[in-house]
Amino acid sequence: MPIKLENVGIAVRDLEETIAFFTDLGLTVLGRDTVSGEWADTAVGLDGNHAKIAVLQTPDGKGQLELFEYLHPDAIETDPTLPNEIGMHRVAFSVDDIDHALEIAAKHGCHPLRGVANYQDVYKLTYLRGPSGILVMLAQKL
Repeated sequence: MPIKLENVGIAVRDLEETIAFFTDLGLTVLGRDTVSGEWADTAVGLDGNHAKIAVLQTPDGKGQLELFEYLHPDAIETDPTLPNEIGMHRVAFSVDDIDHALEIAAKHGCHPLRGVANYQDVYKLTYLRGPSGILVMLAQKL
């Protein structure tokens, strides 16, 4: 059975803020919609599911994020995921220039958790908190 990754879905506090962050990093918006109804309740397993969504794509055309902001039921605030917690962890992007990517992230109030690391002179990489506390890894191949 062939299998293909379609996208990574992320619930966000503010869809427009999150779109601005990721598009500034270089992703493009493929589409937007508002979803609700019986099909959405069934697919997601949540009664009364009503959300604004946007699908973003990486410049290479291979990666997609589906962002969704719940209109109903109300979104539930949780503590941001820590790097060592079990479960959905982070979304990672390779970039040509990590310093430039961090300048863009800083314009959105997003900064590295600790700094930029050098992994065996192969990658410079860092984790940062994006909008809605999303853990984002940026890596530049050396």
